[in-house]
Amino acid sequence: MGSPVYVINPNSSQTITAAIDKAVAPLRSVDGPDIVCLSLAEGPPGIQSQRDVDSVVIPMLRKASELEHSAGAFVIACFSDPGLHALREQSHRRVFGIAECGVLTALTLGQRFGVIAILPTSIPRHLRYFGAMGVMDRFAADLPIGLGVAELADEDRALNRMVEVGLTLKDSHGADALVMGCAGMARYRAALEEALGIPVVEPTQAAVVMAVGHVRLSQTSPS
Repeated sequence: MGSPVYVINPNSSQTITAAIDKAVAPLRSVDGPDIVCLSLAEGPPGIQSQRDVDSVVIPMLRKASELEHSAGAFVIACFSDPGLHALREQSHRRVFGIAECGVLTALTLGQRFGVIAILPTSIPRHLRYFGAMGVMDRFAADLPIGLGVAELADEDRALNRMVEVGLTLKDSHGADALVMGCAGMARYRAALEEALGIPVVEPTQAAVVMAVGHVRLSQTSPS
């Protein structure tokens, strides 16, 4: 089965890690690689501020260092991609951040991407990142649903808000592909895509697709 893909949720919520595990389940196969989802015990319950982002970098690097020998690849399962470049510097494995992978995947599905954020305070952080990625010329808008990480568990309320915000991104801002701006949103992707009629990218799934593909290809002997 080869070396596993380690998906590190840098917050301490086992509920979110379980949701991530369920979201990537369709990407598992009998011939691997295995996909192992982990929480960061030292992390906050949810990552909702720049301070939260910064606080998890060192413990996440420590956790990844412990896993380095057995890893095929790492996925950082937080939409702020905390410690992405530091882990790439530290590790000899490929490292994928879900925000970067989610946006890049959306760019293959439409001309202008929109992002559904959880809170208004998330948006400046996202905009700094998109600017650093060089994708602002294809950026439509980033709008919040106004719910914290824990509130995403309220399924009717969360989906209704996502549909409302998604329609605004599509109809008022010209987005023709959307990215879910939090690792805790995966359960709503299919319903949201059906309601909106445009592609919706769940970023952890996007990152794990890339990571699994890399591991499989790196373990394939040339013919």
